[in-house]
Amino acid sequence: MDSSAVVNAVVRDHLRVAVDGPDPGALRLGLLLPLSGALGLTGPSGLLAAALAATELNAAGGVAGRRVQLVPVDAGRLPHEVARSAVGLVGLVDAFVGFHTSDVHRALEAALTGRAPYVFTPPHEGGARLPGVVLLGDSPGRQLAPAVRWLVDRRGVRRWALVGSDYIWPRAVHRVVADLVRALGAEVVTTRLVPFPGPGVDAEEIVARLARARVDAVLLSLVGRDLALVNRVFSASPLAGRVVRLSGSLEENALLAAGGDDTGELYAAMRSFAGQGDERRIALAERHRSLFGGRAPVLDAYAEGCYDGVHLVAALARSGGLTAGRAQAGAAALLHRAERDAWSGAPLGPPRSGGFLARADGLDLRVIARL
Repeated sequence: MDSSAVVNAVVRDHLRVAVDGPDPGALRLGLLLPLSGALGLTGPSGLLAAALAATELNAAGGVAGRRVQLVPVDAGRLPHEVARSAVGLVGLVDAFVGFHTSDVHRALEAALTGRAPYVFTPPHEGGARLPGVVLLGDSPGRQLAPAVRWLVDRRGVRRWALVGSDYIWPRAVHRVVADLVRALGAEVVTTRLVPFPGPGVDAEEIVARLARARVDAVLLSLVGRDLALVNRVFSASPLAGRVVRLSGSLEENALLAAGGDDTGELYAAMRSFAGQGDERRIALAERHRSLFGGRAPVLDAYAEGCYDGVHLVAALARSGGLTAGRAQAGAAALLHRAERDAWSGAPLGPPRSGGFLARADGLDLRVIARL
């Protein structure tokens, strides 16, 4: 079976769902993925990972006899547009799951709270959440603090620059990392937030400003194509071999879009990487390859989060926690203990916790430390 046939077997068009109405025989998930915009290059990976999870669940008999269906929504658009599309599916889907930028996340949170469970899978900006919202990813401190400490201790970097897109997640990252850098006896010598969404970053100007600031480390909280462009320009500049770069949004798709990196100075801190080699990741990669073949979009950290998010929604449905009022408490309980019945349809069990630090090596991200 080719990848399009696999996807078509579990995906339903949102307009057709709106016309046909509810289906009691299906467990429907609104799949919120960036199919356009700055993060659009990651969307296909997420779609296939979610389709893999849905296929596994259906092969195991569905969830309480209900077949799992995915209803994609393009979450790469403006926040109010995505929220409007999601609200249009309330009552037609049982829950929402996916990854997207945090400005879209906040709009969806406000629109969906009290109306439908919503599982947000990528790194997030931290803080309290409204009822019904479940977070699978890490806050800035949990994700990035261990990596910053590692680089300060092992690489001796002291003069930091913070460069990110101008929206919620990078702003939160800047606040947390600036405090941490100072606590470690280093300093932040320059910060920059570039317009987002926008026509694209002026990568040459950003790199030139970093050279003038004489930095020895840069935290990059840009996303998608903007991150890829800055890394491409940076790796061709005189700074490439002597300035450390760290990102909490760099995964394999963005590295490929940047043309790879051979400087030895580009690092990423994420929940997982395609080539990290532990037992769970190898098993997931084998399942992905057997279903979609070796030429499918890379199974990056965002995609793995989406895969786990679909299985979490199924586990919540089995445990009776798939309601806006019970989703948060139910997810917290399920993620802290592997309840056999709830996770019976998830071949790899519940999502893992913790993360990794990787260094770019050509077109690969090679894990060098567990965080």
